[in-house]
Amino acid sequence: MENKNIYKKYKDKVIYQYDLSKFMADGYSKNIKRIQSANNDEKNMLNVVLLSEYRRRYALESLGTRIKPVVMFKSQKIDDSNDAEEKFNKLIKNLSVSSVINFIKSQRRIASKGDSNDEIQTLELAYKYYEENKDRLSEIISDIKREFSPNRIINANDTDRSAMLERGQYEALNSLESPDNLYRVVFAVAKLTEGWDVLNLYDIVRISDPVKTSGTKTQTNSEAQLIGRGARYNPFKLKGKASYKRRFSDYNIPSLLTETLHYHTINEPQYLKNLISSLDDMDLPTEIDGKNPLIDIEVKPSFKRTKLYKEGKIYYNDVVDISDSFYDSLEKYGIDNKSDISINWINIIEEFVYSEGVEGDLSAQLHDIELKFDKRFWTKAFARNSFYHFKELKRFVPQLNSMEEFLGEKWLNIDGGRRFFIRVAAGVNQEDLNPKDKLGAIELYLKEVEHQIRRGYSSKRGTNEFTGYPIKEYITNYRKRVPKYDTKNAFLPQKVSNYDFIHESYVYKNSVLNRTEKQLVDRVLNLVQDLKVEYEDVYLIRMDENMHRESPKGEQLKLHQFQENPDNIYYSGFQPDFILLIVNDEYYIQVFIEPKGEDRYLGEKWKEDLLLYLNDNEDNLVIDEEINNTKIKGLKFYFLDDKQGTINQLEKMVMSIKD
Repeated sequence: MENKNIYKKYKDKVIYQYDLSKFMADGYSKNIKRIQSANNDEKNMLNVVLLSEYRRRYALESLGTRIKPVVMFKSQKIDDSNDAEEKFNKLIKNLSVSSVINFIKSQRRIASKGDSNDEIQTLELAYKYYEENKDRLSEIISDIKREFSPNRIINANDTDRSAMLERGQYEALNSLESPDNLYRVVFAVAKLTEGWDVLNLYDIVRISDPVKTSGTKTQTNSEAQLIGRGARYNPFKLKGKASYKRRFSDYNIPSLLTETLHYHTINEPQYLKNLISSLDDMDLPTEIDGKNPLIDIEVKPSFKRTKLYKEGKIYYNDVVDISDSFYDSLEKYGIDNKSDISINWINIIEEFVYSEGVEGDLSAQLHDIELKFDKRFWTKAFARNSFYHFKELKRFVPQLNSMEEFLGEKWLNIDGGRRFFIRVAAGVNQEDLNPKDKLGAIELYLKEVEHQIRRGYSSKRGTNEFTGYPIKEYITNYRKRVPKYDTKNAFLPQKVSNYDFIHESYVYKNSVLNRTEKQLVDRVLNLVQDLKVEYEDVYLIRMDENMHRESPKGEQLKLHQFQENPDNIYYSGFQPDFILLIVNDEYYIQVFIEPKGEDRYLGEKWKEDLLLYLNDNEDNLVIDEEINNTKIKGLKFYFLDDKQGTINQLEKMVMSIKD
């Protein structure tokens, strides 16, 4: 404890000191980013609405889960807060396709006139989403008007609790995480700082205060406390399972949208200085949500002089077009529509676990119940999920002619003898389940189906034919940014940093890597000397997506599924993070290597399956061999401290080829 007075008072009661920055670094809270601009309140409001709705849609469309991101507009005075609510309601009422498009263009123009770092990373993701969905922007705006309508706004500015109770909003304010709670927006002053917690608070917007723009330290201390409360992690469910720590690697899109609290604030130097000081006092690490200075990543001149650079290639498999006629059943999306349906009825299980204090294996205390219901339940479930509105579903299921057909044999196959089971606690029986529970079970199953349909639908898929791309054209210099925390106490074991490499076998002068990636590079380079006993050239290449982000080459440098029946279908492909090239007079060996956080293993196991499939099906690979005896291999994921023995696998694999 840094505060000596507090430590003196509580030193006999302290069991273990767990600093807030360490708690955050260990993944038990949201990350915190600041969005600061010179916009007026109305423009900040529109930015946060576009971002909040994009969060909700990204979670649903890309992750297959539902979250309800809450926005809080914080003012110093009640009158200012009430005025802001009026402005907000008017803004939402007048929202249109043209106003959104024009707003995005104007925000980009403002960013382009300032420093190149002024572009706000997460807002730019939101802008791109709306631009890429212009064909359905009218429908999206209708959803925004519903999601942010006056009846989904809580005004917490009453001076007494009874006024809020009369409107039924006091309980709503303290149950914003509930699935039955539809409120998306809270207008409030500082009185909510203490004693109010909400896990699905993702955006806090500071309403301007012209009289006190600089912000006293007392005010910024209050704001820092609110930010700290808002940073509590939201344990949303992914594939039916809740997590109480961050799932995703920091700085990537899922983390920015589902595991990050954004504080939208004014761009005023003295106020920002006080705010950062207040955050430091709380040991609360934050950073600007912006693009930090670009770092040049350059290919070493020594590598450019090699024969491998001038004549060598890197290999990726070709793709073929998939016609809409291919998607004529759910099986084509990787969905089993023949077996019985079986899902974990999570809410009941969790309630049972918490109330009974059960630990360890739950399987002995759970059992399956068969549910039976008529088609009206399915029809209602379709109506409650916009993905299953026919027009939207048709985008992903082009061969579908009607929702009635979707219940049929080739699709959900509800009439085909499939039985529907839910797994519940041992004390729960059929009569304990009401119609709402049954509807919820169907909705949970449909969420799983939706996620797989989105994942499995693509216009292209991989083949077993591999094309070589010239190294001298595809391995190039590029630029990349490194996140920079502005508070002092950021404890980040997976912090991304820029590392220099002098080892001759590393192709780039430097690379931006996290801890796992850096450790992988070090261990591979330590192995080089042993490999060079048998092989003349050994080079490790970092395949960074930034290298060809805005070029068609980026799509060519992807590995795509080409197994006949993969356990999970992901046709979009991926770019393994590293390629190791090992060459002598007899062989040209390319090894794909993918470092991974263990927490992401199950969700991305399909990538490892594809990498290992290369080894098991070597005879079936058709390689564009201008280079004789080309071998294409893949390794198990590399975990921190090499928990899977990936380096040992690499050494054995390469040396066995020589034998």
